[in-house]
Amino acid sequence: MFLAEQSVPSWVMVDGAGRIWWISVDESSPWASGALIVRTVARWPKPRPTPETQGRGRTGTGLRKPLVPKESSAVHGRQRMLIRNATILSMDPAIGDLDRGDLLLDGELITAVGTDLDPGEPVTEVDATGRIAIPGLIDTHRHMWQAVLRGCAPHHTLMDYFSHILGGLGRLVTPDDVYLGNLLSAYGALNAGVTTVQDISNINSTPGHTEAIVAALRESGLRAVFAYGKDTPDGFASDKWLPDYVREVRERLLPDDDALVTMALVIEEGTDEEERRNWSLARELDVPVARHMAAYQPGDRPLRRLAELGVLQPCTTFIHGVGLSVDELRIIADYGNLSISPAIELAMGIGLPPFAAAAEAGLRPSLGVDAEVTVAADMFGQMRSAFQISRYASAPYAVRDILEFATINGARTLGMADRIGSLTPGKQADLVLLRADQPGTAPVYDPYSTVVLGMDSAHVEAVLVAGEPIKWNGELRADTAPVVGKAVDVRDWLVAAGHRLTTGSSRPRTVSWG
Repeated sequence: MFLAEQSVPSWVMVDGAGRIWWISVDESSPWASGALIVRTVARWPKPRPTPETQGRGRTGTGLRKPLVPKESSAVHGRQRMLIRNATILSMDPAIGDLDRGDLLLDGELITAVGTDLDPGEPVTEVDATGRIAIPGLIDTHRHMWQAVLRGCAPHHTLMDYFSHILGGLGRLVTPDDVYLGNLLSAYGALNAGVTTVQDISNINSTPGHTEAIVAALRESGLRAVFAYGKDTPDGFASDKWLPDYVREVRERLLPDDDALVTMALVIEEGTDEEERRNWSLARELDVPVARHMAAYQPGDRPLRRLAELGVLQPCTTFIHGVGLSVDELRIIADYGNLSISPAIELAMGIGLPPFAAAAEAGLRPSLGVDAEVTVAADMFGQMRSAFQISRYASAPYAVRDILEFATINGARTLGMADRIGSLTPGKQADLVLLRADQPGTAPVYDPYSTVVLGMDSAHVEAVLVAGEPIKWNGELRADTAPVVGKAVDVRDWLVAAGHRLTTGSSRPRTVSWG
């Protein structure tokens, strides 16, 4: 290998042993061409070890083999499992990050995180070399029933969405349709590494709709908060009173706050009397609250109004926050947290997602997909949008902060930080293994950057919820084909019935950021 060529006849070369040689011509030599003078002057740094000498067991292509053990029976159901050799992003400051660490699971729980763990008893061992382990992603705002209408509203503004999706197609869906939509959304979430979703359920037209939704959430294996809301199509034309039926939902369907599926209430803007009654109902039932919250006109102070009414309570998810002043956002910190849906807020022209204002107010928000009629069902897109908008708006967030928004901050928003959101011994084993050894992700310099900016659902290799393997070796355990087939049937029925499935302007609205 030639490193330099001098103006006089001399060269510097490196041989296969890493030695540097200086070579020149002795012009005093009797040979016509002169004699070569060769000296070793240094040694090049030691050659890099090959994958074989490192003992990492890579295949000839440099790609990792599937997770071991591969057999379904070996990883079916909750068990004692030792996941070895993963890059661990624990999201727990006391544990930190491990370049090459182990996770010990016992049934539903994480029991140890460290290096070279000794399980003490027989376990199922899994070699996770080349994977990044993160807590399960947490989506704090999604209207899950709308998965049955996925992608039908690419050009909708917020007003188009209200009129066409909620006020139009929303009136047509049956209990069977919302069951299907929620199950499809749950499978889409799990496939993308989302282990917890707060379902902002604004389609409870009848008790049959509600029971179908809860049944779908339970069947899916997803950890979910069913946030019961007033049926939105009806809500546009009538009062905002939540029905007495929610007491039955709490007492009969969702009484257990430690179950995989729990309950909250969606309380939307109403009269003073309606606000007092609905918030009082949430306190009576001892459930959290979710509330869409934004300022659409200069001087709007919706949070100040609720504070003056004396209705606000802890563990409230305030959704969007677009247009709110820093003073308004500071009120949120006393009663809950903010959930930002950056992709939908931009796509529907709601406004610039308030990452900079949230930072100034001392908030560390969570993230949500919102509406699958317009955006994808994964959190990777939300994280990228959040990072890009934060950079544009000079919000002081790094890639680690963004992953925090999608994990432990989601857990804090939902009041579940004692159970999920970080890879901490004693917490539920909600975790995801991501392939980081593929052509589109390797090499990894900063694992946070790789996860937030370089990955998508295709990199999700394994998903566990409360220790249950929901996805393994890149495949969901559930038989999703019948669900997908029925969703296609619903689409075909809507088309055959003559319903418009897309509307809105194909020309994006001009937005001024200045």
